[in-house]
Parts: sequence; structure tokens; C-alpha cells
Amino acid sequence: MEGLSKIELHYHQNISRANEKLNNNKKKIYLISLIRLFLFIIGVIGIIYYWSNGWLFVVIAAAIAFVPFFILVKKHNALFYRKEYLEKLIRINNQELEAINGDTSSFENGHNFINETHLYSYDLDVFGKQSLFQCINRTSTQMGQKRLASWLMKHLENKENIEARQEAIRELTPKIKLRQQFRVLGLLYVGTSADEEEIIEWAQSPSYFRRKKFFRILPAIVLITNIAAISLTIANIIPSSISGMIFACFMLSSFIFSKKISSLQVIYGKRLQILGTYAKLIRSIEQEEFQSSSLNEIKQLVRSEKRNSSQAIRSLGKLMNELDQRNNIVVAILLNGLFFWELRQIIKIEDWKENYAFEMPKWLKAIGEMDAFCSLATFAYNHPDYTYPQISSSALHIKGEKLGHPLMNRNNCVKNDLTIEKRPFFVIITGANMAGKSTYLRTVGINYLLACIGSPVCASKMEIYPAKLITCLHTTDSLTGNESYFFAELKRLKLIIDKLNANEDLFIILDEILKGTNSVDKQKGSLALINQFMSLQTNGIIATHDLALSSLQNNFPNNIQNYCFEADINNNELLFSYKMKEGVAQNMNACFLMKKMGIAVVDDSLHN
Repeated sequence: MEGLSKIELHYHQNISRANEKLNNNKKKIYLISLIRLFLFIIGVIGIIYYWSNGWLFVVIAAAIAFVPFFILVKKHNALFYRKEYLEKLIRINNQELEAINGDTSSFENGHNFINETHLYSYDLDVFGKQSLFQCINRTSTQMGQKRLASWLMKHLENKENIEARQEAIRELTPKIKLRQQFRVLGLLYVGTSADEEEIIEWAQSPSYFRRKKFFRILPAIVLITNIAAISLTIANIIPSSISGMIFACFMLSSFIFSKKISSLQVIYGKRLQILGTYAKLIRSIEQEEFQSSSLNEIKQLVRSEKRNSSQAIRSLGKLMNELDQRNNIVVAILLNGLFFWELRQIIKIEDWKENYAFEMPKWLKAIGEMDAFCSLATFAYNHPDYTYPQISSSALHIKGEKLGHPLMNRNNCVKNDLTIEKRPFFVIITGANMAGKSTYLRTVGINYLLACIGSPVCASKMEIYPAKLITCLHTTDSLTGNESYFFAELKRLKLIIDKLNANEDLFIILDEILKGTNSVDKQKGSLALINQFMSLQTNGIIATHDLALSSLQNNFPNNIQNYCFEADINNNELLFSYKMKEGVAQNMNACFLMKKMGIAVVDDSLHN
């Protein structure tokens, strides 16, 4: 596949370029380390050599060596940051190469989003190991992961909204540099699921110190008092012991505020420092020009009336980093004694909150949405053979040509079609065990879901009307809920009927209706259910082993179509084509498989 080969080559080239830059970066780190060591030794020697010549010579010698030393420390830190960036860039390109070859284990699988009662996500393996989420997910922030999961759990049902998202994904797909930069920046700090809620909680909490005028002017009063005492001491008006006592009193008094400040630092300190990473993510959004309405809406979220949003966030990060200096006892004692420095810093932070806190939810939403869009765009980029479905405004159309399952190996994936052109209409599929019925249902369901979230689909052509998807493929017993398999299935079927009675548009996918009861009840109940579906004017697909259901086509010749997956027995071996054909299955293989495995099967003819 030529398109895929070009994509793989692009990832290899990215790795090669990043490796070259990484090697150069490591050389610079090594060189600067040597220069810093040399400067440190020179500085120490200079101080020792000029020690007897007076403090002026010592200061000059120290400045000549240690000023460039500390400048290089800053440069060294920047090079280490660059090193980590390049290492993660190499890593994500290698992960994409693995994903193209079917290994998505490097990505979060969304296990925490698994919900057995969800309308379709559990049945279609949307979350968990080797799931659709794991295949798509390239999010690097918790907000992005939640946003992507929410899109998959609540798909769009409006033609215009789906087409707007398609437009955004199309625009982002070729912007590989932006997408990878966004992912790497997010990976440089891996947050927790509580980050967003705790940051917003802090933003919405009332200010404690800033709202009291006394606290606002107190640092200035302390500073002026200290300056006055020191000046009077220098002028020999008061003894130094008095100015020292004043300083000590202020220093001890500053502990009054320490408990409150420490509480904020412990609860929110790390969360707010995360904003340093988020500032870079927002900066990447601010710098990019977009054409699609959805991406421009995201950009609008990070526009601040006061100043550049990324700069505002960086300023908060700087304030939080400065507050961390209170952990240095010497600095804390000196600065708090001079002008209540901790109080002054916390007031600055509260001042920032009052100016920008109302915008923080918008900023976090923008990061999450962009992160989710980058995931879908990467999915589209890695699948050049996929196509964007046409979204119909007519409730009659659901069509797919050469539909394949996105999670199957592309070289082994057998593709089939789907056609539903009216309402009500049901496709009834019969077939042998392992012939492909259940895989087909999941193939249709997962491509339908992809289409409804704006993503390209594994098909040569697809057209859908975005009704609400609902499935019943593998309901389970609930021991804790004291609920049987059969009762769980009945609850799902009742939910479907209730939604139809509430005039909701549904696309229904069912596998083996009423599996938990005997064959007579199953057949009678299944026939009644499908008749009810017909009266409620809905569409869907039903797979079954019960050939009697195929007789419904006689009752609804224009509204039910029979298809089948056959299994052929040749030279005592089962052969599957996995191709769907019109008609009713002729060959069943349960007894054949039992005999092959050494399980005795009673021949009914012996009892006749």
C-alpha cells in the first residue's frame, strides 16, 4: 500500500532527524558541563589567590568566574529539557510505527471508562485492551483523554456537527508537526485524573488574604518599618539590637500566615505548576492559523481580553515557583523578616486568580478538545485507505461498501457490504458458528460509531443517517446485582422499546436474541420482538442461529432482507470465506465441531 509506505517513511525520517539533533544536544551538554567545571575551579582559585588583596579583588574574581557559570547553568537546564523533548519525540514516532503494524499496547486503553450497561461501548470493545480507544488514543493530557472518551461514549446525532468535526480532522491530519509537538509537550508532564477538577476548584474558591485591605498593605508597612529602623541604626539614633529585635518580631509574626499558605501549597501547588506545561500547549494553539470552524472555536477559548493566555498562565507558574523559595529556610527567614514576603506572594497569586480564574475552565477545555482532535487526526493520518462517510439528512439511508473492522490486521480483514434504504428495515443474518456473524455486527457498529464522531471509516464508501446507536451483543450475568443473563438481556430490549416509544431515532444491532431461554420461548419471543420493531418504524441488524427468523421476510418482503455466512466442509475440514451472501444459511457446524473435538453426539435417527 503506497500511501502507508509513505507514512512509515515519514515516521522513520522523523526518528532519524530527532536522533541527529539528540546527539548534537548531548555533545553540547557534555561541553557545557566541562566549561562549568573549569569556571568553578577558576573561581575557587581566584578567590583563594586574591583573598589577601581585599574584598574588591575577591568579588571581581568571583564575578568573572561565577557569572558565566550561572548563565551556563540556565543554558544547561534548557539543553536537558530539549534532550527530554527529543527523546519523547523519538519515542512517539516509534510508537506510531508499532501501531501501524498492529501493536497499540503503548497507548492508554481507557479501562476506567468501561461500562457494561452502556448503550454500545461494552459490546463494541470501545474501551479496554486492544480496544478502539487504544487504537485511536494519542492524548497526552487527562482532559484530552476524558474528552476523547466522551466523544466515543456519546456520539453526535446531528449532520452539521459531524461534518464540522470531519472538517477539523481533515485540516489537522497533515499537520503532523503540530500534532506531535502537542503530544510531546503534554507528555513532558503526565498529570492525574484529578488535575482539571482541582484546578477549577482552586479557581472558583474565594480569595482569603487579598480581600482584606489590612493584609494588602501589611507587607509595605513591614518593609517601611524595617527601612526606618535600619536607617536610624546607621544614623546611630537607635542601637542595632532594636532594629534586630524589630526584624525578629516581624519574622516570627510571619508564621501566622504560614499555615494557610502551606495548605494552599500542599493541595494546589503541584496542580498549578502543571499550568507551565499547559501554557506551552495553549501557545501552540495560539500560534496556529486554522480554517475549520471547530478548531477556530478552540482558538477562541484561549483568547483572553486582558493579555495573551499562554503568557498569563506562565506568569502564574512563575509566581508558584517563586513561592516554592519558602522551602529554603534562609531565604524564608530573611525575606519574611524584611517585608512579609510569603504574604506578598500569596496576595499576588490571589490577584492573578481574580483576574484570570474565570477563564481557566475555557483554557482547560481548549486543551482537552485539541488533544482529542489530534488523536482522531493521527488515526486518520495512519489510515490513508479509510474514507470519510457521507452524512445523510434522510433517515432512510445506511450504506457501506467494503466495510472492514479497524482493529483487525489489514492484510487478513475480509470486507463486506451493508445496504438499508428504507424505514423500517432489518437485515437478518444466519450462519454457522465462527463463520463471521458476530464480527460483521461489530464491524458495522464500530464503523457506524466512527462515522458519528466525525472520523474516517474502514470502508471504500459509507453513507449514514446519524441515529442513536444501541446494541445487545454480549450481556452478562451480574452476581452483585443478583441479575441473570436473561434478565439483563430483557432489560436491554425493554430499553430499546422504551426509546422507540419515546420517538427516538435508533440504529439497532442485536446478536442472538433471547439467548438465555429455551428454544421454543426464544423463537416465539424473537418473532414477536421483530414484529414490534417493524411497527415502531426502526432499522437494524440481527444475527441468529434460528433459521425460523428468516421466514419473517415472507411477512415483510420489502422490509426484511436475509443474508448469511456459510461454512463449507471439505476433506473433513471446515472452510470459512467470511463473505456475506444473500439468502439463508444452509450449513450448520456445531455437531461437526463437537465430533472433531471428541465429544459424542447422539444421532437423532436412532430414536426414530
